[in-house]
Amino acid sequence: MASSEKTVLVIASYDKGHDFLRSCKAQGWRVVLITSESLRHSHQFPTDVIDELFFMRDVDKKWNLDETKRAVSYLARTRNFDRIVPLDDFDLETAALLREHMRIPGMGETTTRYFRDKLAMRMRAQSTGINVPDFVHLLNEDRIREFTSRVPAPWVVKPRSSAGAIGIKKAHSQEELWEIINKLGDERSEFLLERYVAGDVFHVDSLVHEGKVLFVRASRYGRPPLDVSHQGDVFTSRILPTGTSDSQALIEMNAQVLAAMRLVRGASHTEFIRGRDDGLLYFLETSARVGGAHLADMLEAATGLNPWAEWAKIELAGENGSYTAPPTRDEYAGILVSLSRQEHPDSTAFSEPEVVWRLNKAFHIGMIVRSPSPARVDELLARYLEEIRRDFHAVAPPLTHANN
Repeated sequence: MASSEKTVLVIASYDKGHDFLRSCKAQGWRVVLITSESLRHSHQFPTDVIDELFFMRDVDKKWNLDETKRAVSYLARTRNFDRIVPLDDFDLETAALLREHMRIPGMGETTTRYFRDKLAMRMRAQSTGINVPDFVHLLNEDRIREFTSRVPAPWVVKPRSSAGAIGIKKAHSQEELWEIINKLGDERSEFLLERYVAGDVFHVDSLVHEGKVLFVRASRYGRPPLDVSHQGDVFTSRILPTGTSDSQALIEMNAQVLAAMRLVRGASHTEFIRGRDDGLLYFLETSARVGGAHLADMLEAATGLNPWAEWAKIELAGENGSYTAPPTRDEYAGILVSLSRQEHPDSTAFSEPEVVWRLNKAFHIGMIVRSPSPARVDELLARYLEEIRRDFHAVAPPLTHANN
């Protein structure tokens, strides 16, 4: 199985990153993909660009790390893996462990914690002077009581290693908080407690090569993802005009975050909130991957740059290669995604020429609009939001763990 071609091992516990795989193959690399056994009969990975496809035994997409290490080490007896790349937050530790074990270049286990562990990333950000909401590790009871006596409710209990709004719980009183803590039992050290900050939530999506941010766009969510997850609503986001004070402040703070977390190369999706009461910008969390919820499609619609494909080029360039970001359009886009009451909702009523993408997924409705005018994007999002709420929107309980 040995080959003079370079080989990339892609770790993907979820069915995603198809354009990443296509980009790797287009650059002449052999592509070996390991994904979850539970996806064996349902995945839609582009098998025409995958040289070898393997499945790991999983429970809710979670793999046994020792078992995975043994399996990949066995494959490496007859294959030379030049790069190992994880496509999701939940794959970062797996890839870091394998890189460390096999001495393959890339992010190691220490740096990985800054992009997976919400406690580690907050402590790191705070130590470098980046503004974060008050927080405490959900471990020592004296420190928890000191925190709750100093920081007024409401508070949020956040899993340290989950993604997005998954598993987050909100407490409005001491009684409610300790009920949550007691239910966690011995798992409580895997959580942190944070001051709830009300305000607008933003995200900044970046491509980084050799520590330099070569592509970046700032965007604003419609409602905060936590509120959408817990209260039910349509998920929306739109790209901000680059010259606004919000956009400039976010891009500057994002650069500070990525430098603090020591991201050398790759893609990143970072979230911030502007406090409604104090007007301050706070860092919420970051990641070493392309943004989810089809935000990459929104970015591509506005700029012409495919974040998945460019991320692959950066990863394969590695520490010795060069990368130049392609030229981009300076247009604007917005996205709406919602659960639907109908299994196959008819979205043809949304017929404006600015609609450039539609979601094709059972019991979901979604679209992306693009325009040279940010005002036109906002106008269409506002109108479509009300129509989707009225005619299609459905509500499901908030996620307690990730699903596909």
